[in-house]
Amino acid sequence: MGGTNTSEDDQGGRKGYHHGNLREALVDAVLKLISEKGPNGFSFAEAARRAGVSPAAPYRHFKDRDALMAETAKRGFDLFADALERAWNGGAPSPLSSFEAVERAYLNFARREPAYFAAMFEAGVSGETDPELRAAGDRAFRVLENACAAVIATMPPDRRPPVLMMAHHIWAMAHGVTALFGRTDQGRRPAPFSAEDLLEAGTAVYLRGLGAIE
Repeated sequence: MGGTNTSEDDQGGRKGYHHGNLREALVDAVLKLISEKGPNGFSFAEAARRAGVSPAAPYRHFKDRDALMAETAKRGFDLFADALERAWNGGAPSPLSSFEAVERAYLNFARREPAYFAAMFEAGVSGETDPELRAAGDRAFRVLENACAAVIATMPPDRRPPVLMMAHHIWAMAHGVTALFGRTDQGRRPAPFSAEDLLEAGTAVYLRGLGAIE
């Protein structure tokens, strides 16, 4: 009454929730389960149980597990894009220093939000079937693309590589270093160098090869 959403307390004693918060509760449950079991180690029903609702309750917001995972990944990409944009800072104080800050932000996000990072890249959800997820991922990639374009613009016109190709190269390098050596879980590969040093050195070699730096 009085506009208050009812809970499921009277259905098997389950934890009450407000309908407006159920999406949040389910995403929170997914993030916790990813941290414990990995992005593919739990079911839709298990996410519902962790959120404290009946197995049928999630269907009010998500058609299936993939839709819930896509929502989690989309939120992760939104946070990721925000972090990259803050690091880019409009290319200030210089395109090269801001470019390097974007790469560090890539690595730092994976360390700070490992569950979101796993949902984004390891859960098998596809932006091809979810326009909102695709848009969120594209926004993050555009930051990297803009950073590459700014660095390329400092080069002589006859030596400038294609922006899109460079953005994909840098994305692959940043993601590879992050996924192999920057993880915070047991999937991290041992190396005699820090992930930061590997990423910085790899980028320097790449940019020198292009002639973007001396």
